[in-house]
Amino acid sequence: MALTGRAALLAALGSLPVGIWDPSWTGILAVNGPLAVACACDFALAAPVRRLRLTRSGDTSARLGDTADVTLTVTNPSNRSLRAHLRDAWPPSSWQQGTESAASRHSVTVPAGERRRVTTRLRPTRRGDRQADRVTIRSYGPLGLFTRQGSHRVPWTVRVLPPFTSRKHLPSKLSRLREFDGRTSVLTRGEGTEFDSLREYVPGDDTRSIDWRATARQSAVAVRTWRPERDRHLLLVLDTGRTSAGRVGDAPRLDASMDAALLLAALASRAGDRVDLLAYDRRVRALVQGRTAGDVLPAVVNTMANLEPELVETDARGLTATALRSAPRRSLIVLLTALDAAPIEEGLLPVLPQLTQRHTVLVASVADPHISRMAKARGNTDAVYEAAAAAQAQAERDRTAGQLRRHGVTVVDATPDELAPALADAYLELKAAGRL
Repeated sequence: MALTGRAALLAALGSLPVGIWDPSWTGILAVNGPLAVACACDFALAAPVRRLRLTRSGDTSARLGDTADVTLTVTNPSNRSLRAHLRDAWPPSSWQQGTESAASRHSVTVPAGERRRVTTRLRPTRRGDRQADRVTIRSYGPLGLFTRQGSHRVPWTVRVLPPFTSRKHLPSKLSRLREFDGRTSVLTRGEGTEFDSLREYVPGDDTRSIDWRATARQSAVAVRTWRPERDRHLLLVLDTGRTSAGRVGDAPRLDASMDAALLLAALASRAGDRVDLLAYDRRVRALVQGRTAGDVLPAVVNTMANLEPELVETDARGLTATALRSAPRRSLIVLLTALDAAPIEEGLLPVLPQLTQRHTVLVASVADPHISRMAKARGNTDAVYEAAAAAQAQAERDRTAGQLRRHGVTVVDATPDELAPALADAYLELKAAGRL
């Protein structure tokens, strides 16, 4: 029988019968004489694994959908050259499905007394902390007949942050904010806003803005310009209870709510307002308070990274009490929750007056775009039934939103892609109207 590869090498060493050999195994099932000596020498010349020194460096955070590079430095203090295969193990959600094997395995050669670096590129598929598992190294001898294998624990954590996909809307919202703030030629007037300056009247201006005393002193009609007040307080409240776990599209409702909250936090901090964050279901899951304008967005993003929906009913009374303690002064409270009839009617509505009598309240909810598609379905009996069910579900949401509006609450109900810009627009309208 013809022998190839390592089996042929073994036969040539001693011209002796060769035992059964499987190249995927790390040993020989049956050898003798000079062949055994060769194998023993190969094993002895393989660099020891336990004496290796391993350290990490690289990225400690990445946005969901982006990559993170973690570098592993392998130092070989022995007097034998290391020829090895290395597996850098991480949780399965550290890579997209099917790519883990190629990304985590490396071949490395480290001469005696030297060091080499290998880089593992992660592409996480879930938010939260991803912690490195063990590093397994298989060291080969010069002939590749025997191996030494061992594992090292080299701790490292990569925090996977929310993707903040709505940041693409920030420039347009800031442009609109500058118009309100009097830094462009378009200025607005709103009840309760701060007086800024006088300018000449142009067709289309609100006649209530005319300053008659200033007009009497000059030949042209003068109007007052106003700018929104600064240093107002916003409390973003994320409902992390059962309803936030419902999936809309490919992600839970909570993820869409967080994205909208991030855009609003970025916009409000640029507007000079103070922003706090509260995540609550039956207890406080996260709280960010007292951060400066430059620190608030990184703090909110970092805090949201580990937030997950809890499969419990949200305690509306506890949420209200905690929100009131977190906002002792008049504030804009933005509650990101579901517009499901039962939780709103039985939980929120009875305690809502405690919030509205002191604060301006805005409720933002994620709508399911599939409901809209169902409502347009026609063509057969099943499609008609789906359209009727969708119409009923939408009518119930509209009725719930109407109940909130009758209590003086501003309601934003939009699909995941539209919620963030719609919430930012609602904030700007409240600011322009002087209701903050």
